[in-house]
Amino acid sequence: MLKNSKGGMKMKSVKWIGITLCFCLAAGLLYPSPAPAQTKPIELTYSMHFVASHQMAVFGRKWADEVEKRTNGRVKITMFPGGSLIPSPQAYDGVIKGIADIAMSFQGFTRGRFPLTEAIDLPLAWKSGTAATNIVNELYAKFQPKEYNDTQIMYLHAHGAGLFHTRTKVVSKLEDMKGLKIRTSGTLAPIAAALGAAPVAMPMGETYDAIARGVVDGTVAPYEGLEQWKLGEVCKNTIENYSIAYSAAGFVVMNKAKWASLPPDVQKIIQELNKEWIPVTGKVWDDVDKSGREYTIKRGNKIIALGKEEEARWAKAVQPLMAEYVAQAKKKGVPGDEALKFIQERMKQLQ
Repeated sequence: MLKNSKGGMKMKSVKWIGITLCFCLAAGLLYPSPAPAQTKPIELTYSMHFVASHQMAVFGRKWADEVEKRTNGRVKITMFPGGSLIPSPQAYDGVIKGIADIAMSFQGFTRGRFPLTEAIDLPLAWKSGTAATNIVNELYAKFQPKEYNDTQIMYLHAHGAGLFHTRTKVVSKLEDMKGLKIRTSGTLAPIAAALGAAPVAMPMGETYDAIARGVVDGTVAPYEGLEQWKLGEVCKNTIENYSIAYSAAGFVVMNKAKWASLPPDVQKIIQELNKEWIPVTGKVWDDVDKSGREYTIKRGNKIIALGKEEEARWAKAVQPLMAEYVAQAKKKGVPGDEALKFIQERMKQLQ
């Protein structure tokens, strides 16, 4: 009896061990162990040509901080303002090559590389950075041009009315522009040339000294440049002619391989933030324009308003640039005529 009892107890013990193991296995399947937490943050570099004090750099930093906040510190972004990592004209290629993970710059530095969206840069009588920023993003969404396929777009942007500013020359009629050396870049050079000026290609960061030393007679820029780049200290006159006001389309892009390496939930967080940052950026452009205009007035600088007839003469002088753009776009297989019509229709609605 004792032997049988011990044998029964032994069988029961084995049975309970088996049941316990089954429960443990089931619990493991139902409640798997959490994935190991990310211990080291994903570190990204962000290059831009704006100096650190510029409001676009400030809000670029805020975008980066928001990425870090929304990812609970899983992503950290180091800023390189003032072209300290990549010069502006090489910014896009620098992202492709991985010199920087992210970059903000302008299409106009590489004229012809972005044949569809550079229609934004034409002298279409822009008045608002909000409108220009909204429209360039809508333009890209509608036409899906291949020109950005080698990077991952974060968002596009464009500043408000681009105007002419001169060092000492008071310009009140079209003839006064003849022979003036005007600092421009890429897509803006044809505008200056169409008005009779002599365009001089130059990065924005070199413009202040060039004007101060008389190397150039003036520059093209929105009112923003007079305060944010301190050009109001060396430019004493602004020609407030909105009939030929241009904009300049810019981009914030990320290296494609770096983007692909980010966890899907991080990608989603960044994409949602990018959508929010389009109107934020447009408002920043309008705010710095308003502040820049007030800044130059306080300095005693002159704002020259042309009469309607004179404005019409300037508008007529730049009109051939529209047809030239459409023709060049067609050669590249790009629907420039449709893009231009889309922009002009949206401008009527938003400005």
